[in-house]
Amino acid sequence: MALDFPVIYLLAAHLDSDELAQLEEQIPTLTYDVNEADIILGKIFRKGRALFELRKLRLATEEVTPTELPVASQHERRSSVDSDTASDGGASVVELNSTTTKTIKVVKLAWFTDSIKAGVVLPVGAFVVYEGRKVSTPSMKPPPTPVAKTSNILKHAITDTEAPAAKRPKSSYGPGRRNDEYVHRPAKRPALIHQTTSEHEVYVQLPPIPEYLHTTYSCQRPTPIRPPNEKFIQELIKIRTARTLNGDKVGVRAYSSAIAALAAYPHTLSSAREVSNLPGCGSKIALLFQEFKDTGELKEANDEELDPKLAVMRLFYEIWGVAETTAREFYNKGWRDLDDVVEYGWGSLTRVQQIGLKFYDEFQLRIPRAEVESIANTILEHANRVRKGFQMVIVGGYRRGKLESGDVDVVLSHPDEAATNGFIEDIVVSLERDKFITHTLTISTKNSERGQMPVAWKGNQKKAGTGFDTLDKALVVWQDPKWSSGEVKKNLNPHRRVDIIISPWKTAGCAVLGWTSGTTFQRDLRRYCKKERGLKFDSSGIRSRSDGSWVDLESGADGQPAPDMLTAERRVFAGLGLEWRPPEERCTN
Repeated sequence: MALDFPVIYLLAAHLDSDELAQLEEQIPTLTYDVNEADIILGKIFRKGRALFELRKLRLATEEVTPTELPVASQHERRSSVDSDTASDGGASVVELNSTTTKTIKVVKLAWFTDSIKAGVVLPVGAFVVYEGRKVSTPSMKPPPTPVAKTSNILKHAITDTEAPAAKRPKSSYGPGRRNDEYVHRPAKRPALIHQTTSEHEVYVQLPPIPEYLHTTYSCQRPTPIRPPNEKFIQELIKIRTARTLNGDKVGVRAYSSAIAALAAYPHTLSSAREVSNLPGCGSKIALLFQEFKDTGELKEANDEELDPKLAVMRLFYEIWGVAETTAREFYNKGWRDLDDVVEYGWGSLTRVQQIGLKFYDEFQLRIPRAEVESIANTILEHANRVRKGFQMVIVGGYRRGKLESGDVDVVLSHPDEAATNGFIEDIVVSLERDKFITHTLTISTKNSERGQMPVAWKGNQKKAGTGFDTLDKALVVWQDPKWSSGEVKKNLNPHRRVDIIISPWKTAGCAVLGWTSGTTFQRDLRRYCKKERGLKFDSSGIRSRSDGSWVDLESGADGQPAPDMLTAERRVFAGLGLEWRPPEERCTN
């Protein structure tokens, strides 16, 4: 029998991706809107950290003690959460009560895990880290975005938009994914989806949900590059990008799951009810669709697009080598355009970030398919100059069918394992000699250093690393050295970002699969391997989670290796019990 937990908001602090995903699956009453939660659950031990997380959630509080609260209010609070919590495992809980005291409780994670073990919702009292009363704060107007300075170094301007800061709208209660096994009556009633008589008739006649959409794993679904509901999905992607820049990992995962389900749905959506039936799409996404259907856009997406702070962070986020955390750091230092970064922070940047700034405008240009093929063919030609017999697959967005790409990713392999050992340095030297590579940003030889074996499985240790970081590879800047001379004295061909990945033949199928598939497809493939097969997958190979041994899915029944890299990739699908999905059906955003 399912436990009757209160509505819970889960903090991402101190949780790695696997822990976060596991907890999301375990919590039957999970919400992704803090304003709907009775409990905010996170991995926190100290009051100071609890206050920090509350500030991040824009919840202003003043500390209270139990003696400050009315007796009746204390009784209501105890009953609303089945009393208070107990244990010591390290997570925080915030309780938003409907009583006049408006208290917020921060509790350790062990309250939830111990409740699961005990088979009953335990009292929270022993687990409280912090309790405060909500207080109102004056609305904060963000500082205006300065007009970008004109610079000889960078010619880039940011539009100065005097729009108010985006507000995160309150959504109705609903878990990030469907879980019909649980029935819960939230303390706060959810908003109802408006439905007319005609819409009810449409609902009765809705097309059946395809069998493949009854799974939460996007690696088991066909996801085309141009889905029927692409315009609505693009609006959701804008909101997800804002969540990314604001460091809301839980929100990013929730929107990614919803977007993946919507992208795999083969019919044009007609009603909010239809949306709510899809995995990962609760009432929140359903209400957003209703707004989109009525207006053709989403106010939240528009507000966040116009938010001056987010506009600056998006600019920084587009610099090669700058992740969302660094983009926020740049903004918090007072920098508002690229020239600020150059003038005040150049010496503190990594070499990758410096190159990303130097060629910022060129890296924003998309690469046509014909040019991707030309670059890839040049790389293969040089590989076979060094050692005959190399094979290559162009991966990334190109292989999924995109007409234009942001960069070029290629995977090289050779049937002779000795040929790929340390080969990344040889291919880079050859391309540099012929002036195709202008800058070499990163060369990794980790795979060769460990004897070209898959990354060792490190159990449940955090930050164990992934195969995407541990294959031999080079991140380089590419420029075609040939141009029509005539009066032109300077090479005007744009600089391009190119990743060259080297895989040993025995795991080339994993490398091609990992580097081809969309982000959510990759995430769900790893989750599927863990939950359904007891395996650890990354692009360097597959290992057993029970004993850490390498699992060879790419050799044939006779023990012979695959004849080519694409056959190896198909064998990985089959060995994992997955239906083959061509690259054009792995287009999860």
